[in-house]
Amino acid sequence: MLRKPSKGAAKAALFSPYAAWDQLPNAVLVVEYVHQMVVYANPMAEVSLDLSKKILEGLSIHDLFGHHPDLIKMLDSVKGDQIEAQRQDLQLGPGPSRADHQPITAHVVVGALDNPDLVLIEWLPLDQQIRSERDARLVQQVEANKSLMRNLAHEIKNPLGGIRGAAQLLEYELPDRALHEYTQVIIKESDRLQTLVDRLLAPHRKKHIDEDVNIHEVLERVRSLVLAEFPQGLSIKRNYDISIPDLLGDKEALIQAVLNVVHNAAQALRDQIALGTAVIELNTRVARNVTISKQRYKLALDLHVIDNGPGIPEEIRDKIFFPLVSGKEGGSGLGLTLAQTYVQQHFGFIGCVSKPGCTDFQMQLPFRVKSGEA
Repeated sequence: MLRKPSKGAAKAALFSPYAAWDQLPNAVLVVEYVHQMVVYANPMAEVSLDLSKKILEGLSIHDLFGHHPDLIKMLDSVKGDQIEAQRQDLQLGPGPSRADHQPITAHVVVGALDNPDLVLIEWLPLDQQIRSERDARLVQQVEANKSLMRNLAHEIKNPLGGIRGAAQLLEYELPDRALHEYTQVIIKESDRLQTLVDRLLAPHRKKHIDEDVNIHEVLERVRSLVLAEFPQGLSIKRNYDISIPDLLGDKEALIQAVLNVVHNAAQALRDQIALGTAVIELNTRVARNVTISKQRYKLALDLHVIDNGPGIPEEIRDKIFFPLVSGKEGGSGLGLTLAQTYVQQHFGFIGCVSKPGCTDFQMQLPFRVKSGEA
């Protein structure tokens, strides 16, 4: 029968430097080796196990993960063989205290601590690890593409002005007015390319202004703009958590980011709009202990834009934030690229899950404080 940890171990846990582990994006438990009782759990362990710190500290490994010989073997190896750490992919099954939960498939690290009575158990769910690595790769690819497009935009900008000016002079000199049709094509296409260039460079020209922003005011502004363009056949539903506090950010940039996403959804719903069945849902919640670009935040805005459209074509789902990639005929392919840029300027994350009948764009924006107020 398992016993509670000794007072000495509990006291050691109380005064050990565990505060640093509170900030880790991975789940961490510190366990008394002899009795296999938890003496410390960080916030991510609370989230992963869906149990509070107060409850976790006093439960056994068996209570949390059931009979798990592989995990016990890792603990024994670290203590008995004087090995600093053991790593293994395990399925941490639910024990009696988590009987109603699903198993956790995770990369588990068991490590020795300075206190010989204690052992550290750290894990990162494999699906989270895979998603994190995939998101990091995508962000790098998108940033590389954006940088390339910005450089191209700068190179194109000056020649465009010269081409347009030359076409105007040519039009003035042409004796046959019937030929003006061709010079007008040059002028109009130059203007169209100039607009594209300006949109590519816009986020980096405007100064980012941080102020307290009510996200629901942003959403209501976007909602009114989109409904003004699509007054018939489209319903934009609100699913707000009105207790959400103000967000530190650039209000105009946030309006533009959300508008680009919602407008993109509305354009994808043209068939449903014609039938009067198009629905977009704006959903706001608070997410806790969120990791964005390897930085952990205690609280973040979790915003979803969900539509009942045909879904994003599978061949472009991983490329929708790349510049000039569009699933719509005649689309510029810049709306989502600019939305991602504005979200990243707020230290946030934007992603998408799509299937026929449901596309869900998720934006997570951390709640921050102004410099000097922390």
